[in-house]
Parts: sequence; C-alpha cells; structure tokens
Amino acid sequence: MKLISSAASPFVRKVRVLVHEMGLTDAITEQQVTTTAFQSDASVIAANPLGKIPALVRDDAATLYDSRVITRFLNDTNDGAFYPAARIWETLTLEATADGIMETAVSMAYEVRLRPENEQSADWVEAQWQKTSRAIAAVNNRWMSHLAGPLDMSHIAVACALSYVDLRHDARNWRNGNDALAAWHEAFKQRDSMKATSA
Repeated sequence: MKLISSAASPFVRKVRVLVHEMGLTDAITEQQVTTTAFQSDASVIAANPLGKIPALVRDDAATLYDSRVITRFLNDTNDGAFYPAARIWETLTLEATADGIMETAVSMAYEVRLRPENEQSADWVEAQWQKTSRAIAAVNNRWMSHLAGPLDMSHIAVACALSYVDLRHDARNWRNGNDALAAWHEAFKQRDSMKATSA
C-alpha cells in the first residue's frame, strides 16, 4: 500500500502515527507531495477527486481517503485496538473534536499563507481561532479522564492536532489555562511514534 502524504499535514500525521504504533511501517510506503488548497498535486487528484490528503492507495482495491476512513481501515484490517468497542462513541467524538481543531487551524494557516495580504480577513482568522480555542478548552475541561485511559485513536488525533497548533500558531499560546492538557501533550510527544513523524 502507498500513503500519499505531506509531512506538515496534521491529518497525514494522524495516519503516520497510527502506522508506527501498529508496527505497519514495512507494509506501507509513503509518497510525499507538495500540494495546496489552490493547486492540488496531480497524483493527489488522481487518488482523491477532492484533492485532499492523506490518501491510501491499495494494491487490489479502491483508494481510501479521509484520515478517519484510513485509520479505521488500518485498525480493523490489522486486529488493532484503537477503536475500542467499549468506548467507541467517546473515542469517535474526541477524534472528531481533534479533527475540528485541525480543520480550523489549517484554515487559519491557509488564510495567511496562501491568500494575498490585501485579500486576507483578520475577522475570519479570529473566528477560526475562537473555534480552535473553544475545542482545546473543551478537551482540557471534559476529556482528560479519557486521555488518561488506554491508548486509542482519539489520543493520537488530539496529540497531532495540538502539535499542528504549535507548528503554525505557537504565538497563540493554547497552553494558557489548559494546564492538564498541556502536561498530557508534553508527555505524549515523547512517544517514539510522535518523534518519528515530527515535521
């Protein structure tokens, strides 16, 4: 199988961290691409008509895309335990929250990195940050007991989301007022899978 990816994408990193955690690095090759919301790489478009990454090209079946589809596929086809039945709805909800943080943080980055300065909207950037900030606070205030439990896909998603906020929006200081989550993230970053996939 081949994973079409870009090192800076938090959605790609989610998949890459899972691949490392499950010991699947020898089963999946990576194709690094340079792609943006305004100019998608041709190989990305061929794999996903939406022009988004990651995409998992399978040898004998349809290409899969959307990080949550890919991670669920890898988990379910390799006897993984990253979507535990006993707490599946909590895992999926927290993963969706993390993905929402990624989406708003990526949107902020696109606004200032891809659009000409005279077309940028400070109001848009701030609105996206408010969503990001609220979601981070919600994880800190409501989900720490889950994050303290056995490793599942939501842990990986939250860690990748927060690391992306660090990468693109470090000046926003998301840690302020989120002490428990900040301490958890600092510890989680020390996992081999996180170190191996750092941008």
